[in-house]
Amino acid sequence: MSQVFSKSPEHCAKQGGLTIDKSYKKLFFAFSSFFSIVLAFIFLIWLTLHPAKPQFSLREADIYQLSLSGTHLLNSSIQFTMLSRNPNKKVGIYYDELQAFAAYKGQQITFDSFLPPFYQGHEESNLLTTSLQGTGLPVALSFGYEVEHDQTAGRIVLNLKVNGKLRWKVGTWVSGRYRFNINCVSVMSFGPNAPTAPLSSNQAAQCSTAV
Repeated sequence: MSQVFSKSPEHCAKQGGLTIDKSYKKLFFAFSSFFSIVLAFIFLIWLTLHPAKPQFSLREADIYQLSLSGTHLLNSSIQFTMLSRNPNKKVGIYYDELQAFAAYKGQQITFDSFLPPFYQGHEESNLLTTSLQGTGLPVALSFGYEVEHDQTAGRIVLNLKVNGKLRWKVGTWVSGRYRFNINCVSVMSFGPNAPTAPLSSNQAAQCSTAV
């Protein structure tokens, strides 16, 4: 006599659930492995092409006006030229949202001036020139005293700064935006025997760059 064994609905449901769980685990493992391989590949490319930050140097700076209206309102006119260089052999750089200004003893003495965005190819160099203006710009009450003190000492020191965002370009791939800050120090002769405006500095000076 033959025997017939039948499985209960509950048993079939449990067996089907185990099959579905195994499928999800396999899918999750496959996705995780693929994602890990992609990340490792990107990291390897980054280690190989690890971009060096751009280099900047100040070429010329001229002060055409630096005078007070009343006790603490400044009128200023400054122009400077800097050299920008991309030292990378395989990485291009997009420069976005560039804004420049001048500072004196920690005080901003011009309004922000915006430079046009541009692309810099491999090992390429570009000259950047901008004019900075300030009209009725509030400064500390000690500003006049500080300038007179520097005139007695025979020199004046300005900080010429540029802030912006850059993107790295490798082949057709372009990175997200990274903030960067440039600080150039300009030292100019400024004594009783110094010539009238403009005060000029033509000595090349390396600028610090933070990315």
